[in-house]
This record gives sequence, C-alpha cells and structure tokens, in this order.
Amino acid sequence: MIKNQVKKLIKKIFFRGVKKDNIENKILRFKNNGSVPWSEGYNEYKWQSINEAISNGMFLDNAAKNILPKEFGKNLDERIIEYSWFFSRNLSERGKFLDAGSTFNFESLINHKLLAKTENYIYTYYPERNNFSSKRISYVYGDLRYLAFRSDFFDTVVCQSTLEHIDMDNSIYGYDLSSNQSKEKSYEFLIVIEELVRVTKSNGKILLTFPFGKFENHGFFQQFDSEMVDKILSLIGKKCKVSETYFKYIETGWVFSQRQNCSLAESYNPHTGIGKGDDNAAHSRAICCLEIIKD
Repeated sequence: MIKNQVKKLIKKIFFRGVKKDNIENKILRFKNNGSVPWSEGYNEYKWQSINEAISNGMFLDNAAKNILPKEFGKNLDERIIEYSWFFSRNLSERGKFLDAGSTFNFESLINHKLLAKTENYIYTYYPERNNFSSKRISYVYGDLRYLAFRSDFFDTVVCQSTLEHIDMDNSIYGYDLSSNQSKEKSYEFLIVIEELVRVTKSNGKILLTFPFGKFENHGFFQQFDSEMVDKILSLIGKKCKVSETYFKYIETGWVFSQRQNCSLAESYNPHTGIGKGDDNAAHSRAICCLEIIKD
C-alpha cells in the first residue's frame, strides 16, 4: 500500500512538472515567434500577464491613479486591461458579489484576496467546465435581462464585456437564442443595466466594461459608440452616480485615454479577420469602463 501511495505521489509531482514546463515552453515559443496574438502560447502568456497584474498591489494602486507601465498589455486583448481596472476599483472584501456574465469563473480570480471573503454569485446562461461550487460559489442560470434575484441584494456587481453580446448571435458560444438579425443597433442591453441597478443595494457598486469606438456589428457582438454610452447615462443618471474611464490600444500597448480620443476605434474580429491592422491589436482597440454607485 505504501509503495502504491509513493508511486501516486511521484506521478502527481511528475505531471505537475510537465504541465508547468509545457506552459513555460508555450510562453517562450510565443515570445520567440513574435508574440503574434492568438498564436501558440497566446492564452498562456495572457493569463500569466493578468495574474501578475492583479496580484501586484503597487500596480493596482498606480492603476487606480491612471498610471500604467510602458508597453502594458502589448499584443494582448482587452481582458488584461479590464481585469486590472476591476481589481483596482477596491472590490468589496465583504458582502454579496455578482459576476453578471461569468467572466470571473477562473481559479486565479476566484481565489483573489479581494473575493476571498465575499459571498460570490455567478450568473450565466449555461453550465461551464469550470465549477467552483466547493468554494461556495453560487451558480445561477438564466437570461441577464431577467435576473433571478430580489431588489437591493448585492453590494458589488461586475459585468465585463458582456453587454455587447446581449440580443446578438451567440451561437458561437453554443447558445441557441433568438437574436437581432439586422445590422442596426440593438438596445436590449439597457434592460440588463436596469436589472443590474435593481439588484444592487443603495450605495452599492456596479462595474461595467464593453468595447467602444465606431459602432460595429460583428454578428456575435456589437461595438458601442458615444450615442449608446449616452443612452446608458441617461437611463441611470437620476438613480446613480457614474464615472467614465477609457482605455485605448496603441502599437505599444494599452493606455488611459478620453472618450473623444477613442470614438473612431475599430475592433479586430479574429474569427473573420475584419479590422485586422499592423498594430497587433488582438481584439478591441478601445474599452469603456463605467463605475456606477447607486443612490
């Protein structure tokens, strides 16, 4: 019996080492091959960069002051800047936390110290491979336009790069839902925002991010423009205090910006090749981040 236990332990250690080595090798190949977005090693490098950023207290303190390192997130999609922004916003260390759209359903995020003491809920449409029920994560399934929670329930709500998929063709994610079939704007996302405000407590916080620039309809997502942002501000302006933050992708990485400087930004759709440029942008070239405090 002892021999078998030793064998299992050796096997476990060996495979852990192989997994780590594979990740490091993939990242090395990604860098050696020019750090081309979506090439081999891209996801491993992206998550390494995200985890390093959100675990660095000095970086998050600087990000809260609109200070980013040079070449931050170069050749990486908007997730690197979105997660950095979220975790620099002083996520509550107590109370009820809602991830509306299941973009925090990853072990390194669930285990982050800012979420370790919160009562965490993840609202998504279908069950996913990642499941952290053993960590007392509550998974709730349904349409974000009809949240299954009572009013004034959550202390903090995050909705990361999800609004742009509302009422769009989400079959790419395996969802069989009716969707906006035209190339015109859909404003169904406003229903989601009303629901997010409804379930948030007074003085609670809602953090939203979405791609911003010229209006674009890519089928499975739409890129918001200034008119759509103004629709949001008009909808909640009497109920909430809102602050806007914008990030822009340039050839050397992500930088803080202003709305007017991002208004002509175009997204690169890696599934169709539309919007590809020579700046190595991996997806969106501008992001709008809204911090909303409910009155």
